[in-house]
Amino acid sequence: MAGASPPNIIFMHSHNTGRFIQPYGHAVPTPNMQRLAEEGVLFRQAFCTAPTCSPSRASFLSGMYPHCCGMYGLGHRGFKMTDFRHHVVHTLAQHDYHTALAGVEHTSPDPTEVGYAELLSTDDTNYPELSDTRHPVRATVDFLAQDHDKPFFISLGLNVTHRPFPAPDPANHPAEDARYCTPPPPLPDVPEIREDMAAFKASARQMDDSYGIVMDALDANGLAGNTLVCCFTDHGLQFPRHMSNLEDPGIAVFLIVRGPGGFDGGQTIDEMVSLMDLVPTAYDLAGIPAPSFVEGSSLRPLVNGECDSIHEAIFAESNYHAAYEPMRCVRTRRHKLIRRYDNRDRLNLPNVDDTNSKQFLLDQGWRNQAHEQELLYDLVFDPYETNNLIDLPMMDDVTDDLRLRLETWMHETDDPLLKGDQVPVPAGAVTNDPDGESPNEPVVLIS
Repeated sequence: MAGASPPNIIFMHSHNTGRFIQPYGHAVPTPNMQRLAEEGVLFRQAFCTAPTCSPSRASFLSGMYPHCCGMYGLGHRGFKMTDFRHHVVHTLAQHDYHTALAGVEHTSPDPTEVGYAELLSTDDTNYPELSDTRHPVRATVDFLAQDHDKPFFISLGLNVTHRPFPAPDPANHPAEDARYCTPPPPLPDVPEIREDMAAFKASARQMDDSYGIVMDALDANGLAGNTLVCCFTDHGLQFPRHMSNLEDPGIAVFLIVRGPGGFDGGQTIDEMVSLMDLVPTAYDLAGIPAPSFVEGSSLRPLVNGECDSIHEAIFAESNYHAAYEPMRCVRTRRHKLIRRYDNRDRLNLPNVDDTNSKQFLLDQGWRNQAHEQELLYDLVFDPYETNNLIDLPMMDDVTDDLRLRLETWMHETDDPLLKGDQVPVPAGAVTNDPDGESPNEPVVLIS
């Protein structure tokens, strides 16, 4: 990128969407995101580093694994990054970028301490009316209409598709008719979950409308040609057996990138990538050397055909959501190993948000389902990860290889779990009893 003007950069990210949008073949109409995919690059095998909000966000805003940047739990429960100098805005500011936040941040209980030059909107709420001055999309559109004397970085975090979902509108949007919806795998096809999915589609429609408004504003202000747009979600759906789990329904995410540097032409990439790769990609296109603490890899060589892959394996983790549930995983193209470190034989139900879908599973005896400490999956023959192969002798070589990969990564990243420690918790943070049933039950203040 030598000699080119530094690009503007926009991270447009949603809550809890997984890959359930139109460009991935789902019956969830998102025409604006479809247009973005047809103009940019769609990553079919993108993953987050954590299936829970704040750790994933701290990771994709720093290029570091959650336990490396100290983000073990949720920002609104008192967790935060240990050193905000690792956040992308500080390196960009050192290279004359103007940085702005619109909407969800979640790397700290207080977004003013993160280091953005400008806070356009910090409300973590859905505002369906664009006329509302607190709406992060309106704030972004107003910002894009201004004159800019330096390149900018915007983090636009939408609260959608977070629950509570809006009411479906099947009369005007037929895809939102619960009678004809399909529950997200591996959940069963029952009315309660179909109704949940219809409401999710209404939320996805709001998300897509919002992104379309921002894309139109880039066009109207002549900014589209030199703006890197990274559009993605933090982790899987806010359904049982999705977010807060290290199976693919928890860590598989949509990722669309459009802009200079080869991110165009409607390409699709089938190699594994991580959201942790977005910050080094931004640095690469801006001509900024990646700081030594950055652990991701630029996507540009992969997109431009300079390499066949950038990851032989990807890693993900979970520590705290509502309750403590330490887990780690390693995923290759063919296999996945998940390890739990809580020595529990029961599900951690507070880490599953209260929904009609959850209640249906509880009514069917979900509390009594197996909760194994180590899981091995063959992702070709078992893509929904329901058949644990860990005890099969024929899989011993695969198991040994993945255990070694996982332990090596944990050593290299100084993971506290490898030492047998409980991960650190900041004073004042709150957490739930893992033997409870709901994240809305009384919490424990950690002093």
